[in-house]
Amino acid sequence: MSTVAVIDYGMGNLHSVAKALEKVGEGVRVRVTGDAEAILAAERVVLPGVGAIRDCMGELRRRGLDVVVREVADSRPLLGVCVGMQVLMDHSEENDGVDCLGILPGQVRAFAALPELAADPSLKIPHMGWNRVHQTVTHPLWADIPQDARFYFVHSYYVEPAEPSLIAASTDYGVPFTSALARDNVFAVQFHPEKSQHAGLQLYANFLRWTV
Repeated sequence: MSTVAVIDYGMGNLHSVAKALEKVGEGVRVRVTGDAEAILAAERVVLPGVGAIRDCMGELRRRGLDVVVREVADSRPLLGVCVGMQVLMDHSEENDGVDCLGILPGQVRAFAALPELAADPSLKIPHMGWNRVHQTVTHPLWADIPQDARFYFVHSYYVEPAEPSLIAASTDYGVPFTSALARDNVFAVQFHPEKSQHAGLQLYANFLRWTV
């Protein structure tokens, strides 16, 4: 039986993610765990996250899971979700500046600093609700997901990758922003697949079949 570990570091909607994976993962064992050995024994790993990035990075480092995530990123399929995407970058502007894992090059920027959002009162922060995701590369995780399918977002910060080749999808919210990243065995999304109905479940199903 194949296994997927959902990393538990005290930050994230872990059980919603696990239930979505269980729903689409026939013959797959889903483990919600903060144990380094269990994570490294899994064939695939999901890194979820919600809340302030300072707290997320603080807990990852306190539990020694920052080292584990870097090892996973070098060795097997890794899916980052929401803040779990942002912590993969070099640095975030949130909380007066936080150094992140540095697995993918780039920065995490604040929507509030964009003049386009400040000029349009209809563009609330956080960006919350359904929005279109435009796929910019062909990737196994986009299999059977229509172009411009809608996914569910909740976030006040967005990633700005240093290399355009990392961008796997973009979304428009006053300005275009990167909503998915891909490199080698790492894939990361700003939206919440577990809250995104059919398209989100399809992405999780694709992740469970992804081999690299």
